[in-house]
Amino acid sequence: MITYSRMWQQARKVALAPELHATPLAETPYTLRHAAVSTWLAGGVDATQVAAWAGHSVEVLLKVYAKCLHGRDSAARVAMGKAYQ
Repeated sequence: MITYSRMWQQARKVALAPELHATPLAETPYTLRHAAVSTWLAGGVDATQVAAWAGHSVEVLLKVYAKCLHGRDSAARVAMGKAYQ
């Protein structure tokens, strides 16, 4: 695991501009995965689809990523309105 981490950090240094390398951006491969899953949920992709893509059950997905759904009340109301038209 140490070799893997070392290689990841070397790749980050090559791939990111110095000002981005100094941030936690892509600090580990997991942070990239977490960002993708969070973005899909925040973007309104159905939780069952995101769970399938992420390899999670819906229960685990919502337990870990529920904070990504905060503040989506208005988007949910719009979606409900469209469903009833």
